[in-house]
Amino acid sequence: MSVQFTAVLNQHGADRLRGGHPWVYDSDVLGWEPEPPPGTHTAPVIMRDRRGRELGLADFSPHSKIRLRRLSGNAGERADREFFRQRLVQAIAYRRRVAPEAGACRLVSSEADGLPGLIVDQYGRAPGGAIVVQTLSWAMAARQAELIEDLETLLQPAVIAERNDTKVREREGLEQRSGLLRGSSPGVEAVINGLKWHVDLLAGQKTGGFLDQRENWAAAARWAQAFAAGEALPALDVFTYQGGFALHLARAGARVEGVDSSRAALEAADANAVRNGLNIDWIEANAFDLLRDYEAQPRRFGVVVLDPPAFAKSRAALDAAAAGYKEINLRALKLLRAGGVLVTCSCSHHLGEGHFLELVTAAAADARRTVTVLERRGQAPDHPVLLGAPETAYLKCLILAVH
Repeated sequence: MSVQFTAVLNQHGADRLRGGHPWVYDSDVLGWEPEPPPGTHTAPVIMRDRRGRELGLADFSPHSKIRLRRLSGNAGERADREFFRQRLVQAIAYRRRVAPEAGACRLVSSEADGLPGLIVDQYGRAPGGAIVVQTLSWAMAARQAELIEDLETLLQPAVIAERNDTKVREREGLEQRSGLLRGSSPGVEAVINGLKWHVDLLAGQKTGGFLDQRENWAAAARWAQAFAAGEALPALDVFTYQGGFALHLARAGARVEGVDSSRAALEAADANAVRNGLNIDWIEANAFDLLRDYEAQPRRFGVVVLDPPAFAKSRAALDAAAAGYKEINLRALKLLRAGGVLVTCSCSHHLGEGHFLELVTAAAADARRTVTVLERRGQAPDHPVLLGAPETAYLKCLILAVH
């Protein structure tokens, strides 16, 4: 019979759980009953407060500062294989409700689906298509083979890939690896918002693409059309990566320049533009340098999109990141003509929406532009935000009218 381990939490850790956050840090664990063997234990543990009151069931990570990740508020629940299979079923059913027409979406989003440390993205429709799996915690990595078997039964994908090549796994004491687990090619086709995409599951960032921006791409194109007044607006998509915003703006009739520092990303973007019969000028350049050069020329645009990578990867980097966000927004605002549209994004979860709004407001004041908010957006609903866990609300997207 297996041993049931119990973690005793201090008041801070217990209050955090009761407030809805699913993580317990190592500093909040007072002790164990009994002590788990170091580096070997993967079964869920019971959590209790100092008075012995049960707080739920959690996965244990022996090396991470995030020592426990809540699986259930019921400490008596059996977290067996059927438990995890049912969580997969529920996550998939949720996506069928919130993203029924999506040609690519996130099927499982870690803590937000009660499956901490598990990410599953789908490209194309089931049966067929492809899924990409990431197991980012110690316990979820131990279950990977069973999870993939259950996903294969539920979805019948033609291709299954793993992208376990992220730094998160290093903090868990796990090896980095990626590759195909089923199928013969990592290249898959998907239709996203009516546009045809080729995705290399093993070459791109994340799981091959940035699906969290899917609905923001379409929203930006709608507003660009609304402000175009029948003309072909000049548009600038900065940090375009594989052209998500650029392709949507071009289809909406804009004359688009897409900027990125990665030649490989621009080549992938151009291939997708060709697939869709779209003509976009791709520019390989450092975004900060290009924005300064365009301001000096001067260039003027009807639409500017800023979708940078996360500048603040830690709290320690937040001040420098804030300066970077303010600078690029200041430059973009100076490049917009009156009646233009700014689409500005941040995926740094350390930078809250309120702080982001303050930075953009300060940039507008310095640029002496009057700005009104058309929309305040976040990630697509297949990337759920878990109340009580602000880290899950990481993506901010502001669509602004500039006067």
